[in-house]
Amino acid sequence: MPKRHSLRSLSLAVTIALAVMIAPLTFAQQTGSISGTVTSSDGGGLPGVTVEASSNVLPQPRVTTTGLNGDFRLPALPPGTYTVQFSLSGLATQARTVRVNLGQDTAANATLGMDALAETITVSAEATLVDTTSTELKSSIGEESLDTLPLGQDYRDLLKLAPAVQYTENAVRGPSAGGSEQDNVYLFDGVNVTLPLFGTLAAEPSTHDIEQVTVIKGGSSAIDFNRAAGFTIDSVSKSGTNEWSGELKYQLRDKDWRSDVDGSTGTVSEEDRDWATIGIGGPVLRDRLFFYGSYYRPTIEESASANAYGEVPNFESTRDEYFGKLTFTPIANILIHGSYRDSDRTDENASIGGFEAPSAALNDESGQTIGILEGSWVVDDRSFVTAKFTDYALETGSIPATILGVEPSAALGTSLDLNALDQFGRFAVPSIGSNAEFNAFIAPLIERYGFIRDGVRTGGGFVGGGSQFNQQDFYRQSGQVGYDITIGQNITHTIHVGYQYSVDEEDLLRSSNGFGNIIVPIPGTADAVCPTGSECAGQPVFFRADFQRSNVGTGTQTIHSEFEQHNIEINDTIQMGDWAFNVGVMLSNDILYGQGLREADNLAGYVTAAGNKYKMYEVDFDEQIQPRLGATWAYNSRDTVYASYSRYNPASTSLPRAASWDRNTLGLVTRAFFNEEGVLIGSAQVSGSSGKLFADDLDPRYTDEYILGTARQVTDRLSARLYARHRYSTNFWEDTNNDARSAARFNAPPEIQELGLYIPDLNDRLDAIGNPRGSSYVIAELDGAFTKYYEATVESDFRATNNLLLRGTYTWSHYYGNFDQDSTSLGADEANFIGSSNLADSPGRQLWNLKYGDLHGDRRHLFKAYGSYSLPWNSSVGVFGLYQSGHAWEAWNGRLYGSSVDSNRYAEPAGSRTSDDHYQMDLNYTQNFSFAGVTAQLIGEVFNLFDKQTGYSPQPSLNSSLFGTPRLQYAPRRFQLAVRLLF
Repeated sequence: MPKRHSLRSLSLAVTIALAVMIAPLTFAQQTGSISGTVTSSDGGGLPGVTVEASSNVLPQPRVTTTGLNGDFRLPALPPGTYTVQFSLSGLATQARTVRVNLGQDTAANATLGMDALAETITVSAEATLVDTTSTELKSSIGEESLDTLPLGQDYRDLLKLAPAVQYTENAVRGPSAGGSEQDNVYLFDGVNVTLPLFGTLAAEPSTHDIEQVTVIKGGSSAIDFNRAAGFTIDSVSKSGTNEWSGELKYQLRDKDWRSDVDGSTGTVSEEDRDWATIGIGGPVLRDRLFFYGSYYRPTIEESASANAYGEVPNFESTRDEYFGKLTFTPIANILIHGSYRDSDRTDENASIGGFEAPSAALNDESGQTIGILEGSWVVDDRSFVTAKFTDYALETGSIPATILGVEPSAALGTSLDLNALDQFGRFAVPSIGSNAEFNAFIAPLIERYGFIRDGVRTGGGFVGGGSQFNQQDFYRQSGQVGYDITIGQNITHTIHVGYQYSVDEEDLLRSSNGFGNIIVPIPGTADAVCPTGSECAGQPVFFRADFQRSNVGTGTQTIHSEFEQHNIEINDTIQMGDWAFNVGVMLSNDILYGQGLREADNLAGYVTAAGNKYKMYEVDFDEQIQPRLGATWAYNSRDTVYASYSRYNPASTSLPRAASWDRNTLGLVTRAFFNEEGVLIGSAQVSGSSGKLFADDLDPRYTDEYILGTARQVTDRLSARLYARHRYSTNFWEDTNNDARSAARFNAPPEIQELGLYIPDLNDRLDAIGNPRGSSYVIAELDGAFTKYYEATVESDFRATNNLLLRGTYTWSHYYGNFDQDSTSLGADEANFIGSSNLADSPGRQLWNLKYGDLHGDRRHLFKAYGSYSLPWNSSVGVFGLYQSGHAWEAWNGRLYGSSVDSNRYAEPAGSRTSDDHYQMDLNYTQNFSFAGVTAQLIGEVFNLFDKQTGYSPQPSLNSSLFGTPRLQYAPRRFQLAVRLLF
């Protein structure tokens, strides 16, 4: 893969470094705040009290004074531990030790009197789940917990601590939390690292630089531009301080420190891993400019690997990640952060599935950069300005480890060698079915290419080379500004206004390795007959190959796609005695850009123009109005009841790439048809991969959320909250057949048939556009598509002393509907399209084809608990425990709908079956040794202590010999050891 990101990354790094030093005073950072009221001994509010907050993470102290009723607020503070000092001439000074959490407001009240001695009291935001001013379902995890709990090294490992969020070991897709696995938003250090245009978690920054983590599940206000239909997770990185400090860490997991793996659900291997980390921070200019930097190098080596096909070549992965951060306060009320992260990874012999021949391996490379410039200007005691610019890039490349020496051709008479199909492409070995004649035909193929199971050659696997060469580069740039002001005294209004601009981009270049994917169609299905329009129309098909070649004749090979969004938010947080109200609205404008057309004065509005960027579709502000309403009653000034309503218009969509017109040429897929002897008898263009038009006046997808809850501070050490939540999502967009509502082809119910074609004059529009003509598929709002989610959750937080922290969550939930984005392929952990999957494509995939029922993300019961305890002998122990129900799934059978492809063609109502329940426990033990100003730590961690290798995501295809066999399983018990030096 060309390292095209390097110059771009260097330029960004230099820009950030310079901007930190000379930036205008209007930038904002990942922050929290401190607020409270200062009263006199008789309980009256004290105006004019000087409130000063100081911390090692803040180069200069922040100072404010109390208002007429004694209230104060210190906004835009970097997360950390603060000393807040209250002073007024003639009264004794008091101080509070306060923990500021990312995205949260910490209460710090004080009473000043004539006492001779000052008072110091510790207040910790981590000790309570009660928020008397907000309805957001928000949880924070600090550095102390991150250091003592059993966690992995990657960002995605933090998700296990998110309350009421399902546990998953997916490498690409995220967990389900009331929506699709692709409905979440992942922020790292405030930068959106969700995979552009896909919504999956492809980013892989590590956890060693993270200071705090915050998860928002719902109840969002119109602040921070939250459009997630799942959850949002954010983190803040470590910063330098006025004192130089550093860290050296080496972590190891030997191949013998892992339990044996059940090979029936995947590849069995011996795996060695290690992780090396170096971090250092300190002052560049004391009390003005801090620096923090780190280097991270993880490596993976898998040897003696084996799967259903036998021995697998050794897998090796290496990664180098560099990070640098500057924190600058030119004056006390201005704070600026700038950081830059660069990561490069190479993988050799990757992506070999449990039922795939080793020759199908891929060699992968990726380069990732994350840059941010942010800051805040506290204008006065009641207002501040914020701004932020972020840049994210992920450039990836994948090359088959076995490059086939066959050039694909659609010329009539081209032959496949049936005795060497594994040298022509990636061949899907067929499985024995109920048709005796078909079974006799495929028996020699299974005998040659199948894998051995219980002593018998078995179909259902794959042989040959990796199917394609792939280069996908993703970019996201975002900028935002905000202004907050508090007005009023007895009744206060904290008004926030903000604007955000963001653009997601993808550059895609693909071509097939040999003939790409080769299958044997099942007789009696549509795939087993040459389609109308091909040279062999009506003739039987015994083999089919799908291959792709980029068209170099147009002057460009890369398909460029963009998704642009503008967001405006207005929010008013009203404080009135024991009541707090949130009244806000977020407005969004989304613009989708494709490639291959230009505007024209004709019926379609376009004509073909290869390589030209064009606007596909726009959703205006007035179509995406997202109200955020909430009320909180602190009925005894300590405990609360609350309710909220929020609407979200999710931003993730793959349509700019999926419907791009240049997919007709640059991304053209040829489907070749072969007879019984493997001789090519005809070919056709795959219509589903061509450029598509949008139906008129589409309503954007939305999710409505309702929350009712209560929170109670049971004791000073114990808090709890209980809430019920409901989410309803509808107006899903998909690519679908223009005539999908017809009875003849798709057996649509009468009420759907009456709606007619999605685009009545589609053929006339395609004629106006010219050649290439495009697809008979269109982008449409699916009729009656919806999902519903009901949840009841109880959370608790207990801190007995500074030595003990316990947190627990139990959630009952039900997730159902007729639109399941998580079930759109025979794979189980893939970056599938959002809005352009195989849902609603062809017979058997329409919403009326048994799609209503429990969705794949449905897990009725989820229990999580974690905690840490400091032992008397200078050590600590951390525990994570989990129990969750199995997920819903159902059997698939394409033959019921005349197809040899089973994917997403249900043979029974959605969610008719459930996978096995899962439980596990993880442990961390840390022993500290101190000498000469250095702390040495010996850290041991055990994951999945009881070795519960529960299988999940069963093979759903009834026509596969592997039906019901789990394709994934939870990782076995494993132990890792680390040595860490802190100085």
